[in-house]
Amino acid sequence: MSGDLPAILIVCAAILAACSGLPLLFRLGSANFGQRLATAGILVAAAAGICGAMTTLLTSTRIIWSLSWPFPFGPATIGVDPLTAFFALPILLVAACCSIYALDYWPANDHPRTIRKLTFFFGLLVASMLLTTMARSTGIFLLSWEVMALAAYFILTTDDHTPSVRDAGTVYMICTHTGTLVLFAFFALLQAASGSYIFPAAATLAANSPLATTLFLLALFGFGFKAGIMPFHIWLPAAHANAPSHVSAIMSGVILKIGIYGIVRSLSFFSALPLWWGIVLLVLGMLSGVIGVLFALGQHDLKRLLAYHSIENIGIIVMGLGVAVIGISSGSRLLMLLGLAGALLHVLNHATFKALLFLGAGSIIHSVGTREIDRMGGLLRRLPWTSVSFLTGAVAICGLPPLNGFVSELLIYLGFFNGVIIQEGAAAFSSALAAPALALIGGLAIACFVKVFGVIFLGAPRSAAAEHPHEAGWSMRIPMLLLALVCFAIGLFPLLIAPLLTTAVASFFPANAPSLPALESQAPLGALTLVGFGLLLITVGVTLWYRRRLRATTVASGPTWGCGYLAPTARMQYTASSFADLLINLTAGILRPDRHPPTIESPFPTPQRFSSHLPETVLEQIYIPLLSWGYRKALPIRHLQHGHLHLYILYTFITLVVLLLISL
Repeated sequence: MSGDLPAILIVCAAILAACSGLPLLFRLGSANFGQRLATAGILVAAAAGICGAMTTLLTSTRIIWSLSWPFPFGPATIGVDPLTAFFALPILLVAACCSIYALDYWPANDHPRTIRKLTFFFGLLVASMLLTTMARSTGIFLLSWEVMALAAYFILTTDDHTPSVRDAGTVYMICTHTGTLVLFAFFALLQAASGSYIFPAAATLAANSPLATTLFLLALFGFGFKAGIMPFHIWLPAAHANAPSHVSAIMSGVILKIGIYGIVRSLSFFSALPLWWGIVLLVLGMLSGVIGVLFALGQHDLKRLLAYHSIENIGIIVMGLGVAVIGISSGSRLLMLLGLAGALLHVLNHATFKALLFLGAGSIIHSVGTREIDRMGGLLRRLPWTSVSFLTGAVAICGLPPLNGFVSELLIYLGFFNGVIIQEGAAAFSSALAAPALALIGGLAIACFVKVFGVIFLGAPRSAAAEHPHEAGWSMRIPMLLLALVCFAIGLFPLLIAPLLTTAVASFFPANAPSLPALESQAPLGALTLVGFGLLLITVGVTLWYRRRLRATTVASGPTWGCGYLAPTARMQYTASSFADLLINLTAGILRPDRHPPTIESPFPTPQRFSSHLPETVLEQIYIPLLSWGYRKALPIRHLQHGHLHLYILYTFITLVVLLLISL
């Protein structure tokens, strides 16, 4: 029983999260009391689940439970292994922070119409994500997957009176059910390959058959929609931009990773993975990373910008998976370790710093009342807590030391470099191409967040609301500070997370576990601690020296120099558009920006305006025209739907006859 305790804790966490919103849903007490009770339930669930997950990772525990049920797709089988436990960590950590954050950001007394729905489905979402990672059979997986999709839809469309929110929810629902339809085909073929609806054990299916290739492509398509891999990302920008900010944090930080979990778990079923599988993952990761960050550069909407950075970071994770698969195909355990450890660590890192950034964005929007970057400005002095928290997340997402994003990207870089040295042919070439692609992604991310932080927090206020903002309350600050602390902890002490990563990687192919090298012996994680503390000491020293010099100097204040212009205004500052204009012009063939420049048509021109907009290019210029063409071509078929009952009975009779003939 003691060996089952960690798994029992994770199961109890899922049950408690699912029940956390019930008192508020059934109006047992006041709405404010119900919200606080739900938050307490999520916190207890997070504490229990994180304890269970950490114990599972430290002891390499593997537990399987199977229960009979009257539904199809075999018995209801659930289990907990180190891979499940590792994905449970970001789920529970982000859920706890978002639940606390909602107390001030979405208080029950101010939102009586939506608080019950939001709180109940938030808890159900957390429970369904945990159950999805624990599922070990087709029936329970598809059930929890669908509950997760519906719960996410209901919390996404919390402000369902807004047309843009309803549209975002509709696109999300179409995409998630398209992916689910593909997963039905995937699991049907998986049953044909393994002979059971229970998931096959690791490395028990051959990967060198047409059926295995079909399964790989179906998994990539079905789970890729949930993960937001480009070009399956079309639901993501609008959904993350229009949801409440703490919902955006859990969607971007965690829900996308359930798609990554599905890909990782599916790959673990096969042995001797083909090289081209890894190259496909590597190419998709590069496309998602580079194009995602380019789209982020051109955004004016803060939350939409962060959403595109989620696509970028999903691309980085998929690049790590590609390196791991290349290592497996060539028998290199080092590449498998570095690639998969980097990908898994970036799953955890992205969950923390992206949730931190979305919560910071929520604090900014809550204070200023707009998501438009160009209507902000000068918030550094006015929102000091939010500014520091947002800056921490920005440095982390750019992959800079001493924060956690640097550690996971370093592991992936080491995978690329070793791939060039160890491999040959297509594997070496793709690894050599991926390294500069990751460097390009990092450089563009730095440019984007220099723009974001400069326009939002520096300079002069660009609107009346930005002149008199208010700092977030403590229940909004505490989650941001906690996530920032996690970013620093992983960045400064990566050796502490290394054993957990090694255990999670070993559970991918348990047969390779005895010969798998220790991660800390293959990456300079100890040196990162010294470098990180060195950078912190230099930063603190320069700051103290500057403050001392400032006290000893007479400081005068005055307006910003306007290049000789005597009446400068806030409109003369750099905007989000002007800052990124050069890079957007260089990649206009991909991004297809929509510009409306001023036109001068007379010697004495009237006042003019300039506006620019970066459309959802893939959705608006590829998917929608393609679907419209398909709709037009399918119009003749719609004539079969006359609305006459006797014709429908005839269709049913003909179908039955055809099926009987086929069965003969």
